[in-house]
Amino acid sequence: MEVYEGKAKRVIPFDNGKAIMEFKDDATAFDGKKRARFRGKGWLNAQISAHLFRVLEENGVKTHFIGIAGDNRLIVERLKMYPLEIVVRNVVAGSLKKRLPLEDGTELSEPIVELYYKDDGLGDPMINHYHAKVLGVSEDELREMERIALRVNEVLRKYFAKRGIILVDFKLEFGKNERGEIVLGDEISPDTCRFWDAKTGESLDKDVFRFNKGDLISTYERLYKRLTGETPSHR
Repeated sequence: MEVYEGKAKRVIPFDNGKAIMEFKDDATAFDGKKRARFRGKGWLNAQISAHLFRVLEENGVKTHFIGIAGDNRLIVERLKMYPLEIVVRNVVAGSLKKRLPLEDGTELSEPIVELYYKDDGLGDPMINHYHAKVLGVSEDELREMERIALRVNEVLRKYFAKRGIILVDFKLEFGKNERGEIVLGDEISPDTCRFWDAKTGESLDKDVFRFNKGDLISTYERLYKRLTGETPSHR
């Protein structure tokens, strides 16, 4: 039975079309050039992802999330993943600053959707529909993933705004289940999203690790509490 292991997670398949997604305490940035380990990070990302998957399911977005299997493990539907990352951007930040003549923090008039090819050796390059089709992803599949990504953005922007948080941008991954449905997979966590405090502009995501802005665990704990209303119990 093949086990997939990435920089921040392991996916362990088992029977009945299910898998265990295990979140690690490792943190990486800049294509793995910066690395560290933070006790409790796996728990926080697992619990935050589970919480946000539930929010999306309640709003009609089909995800691979089934349940929680332990402190840092989720039970998920097994998917055949697409080799793509779908990035949705609401505010100018990160690499977008290098591509548009707009200042950091500028709110976009409408969301921007970008495609990236998942390949560490190539540096996960940005691609377009033509590239994706050469890689075996049909136009209909691309349109469906983009449609779902924009729906996720619509739901989560409102959800975070009510909690005083700006959803700056985020990365999604999709797969196809045994019934041939395109389903949201992977995770939704401060590792894969940019969150800013609406009042202070403070980062509430992995940028605190990337750019030495503060303590990663305490940042993730504050985000968890603002989303769930609960004090983290991982320590």
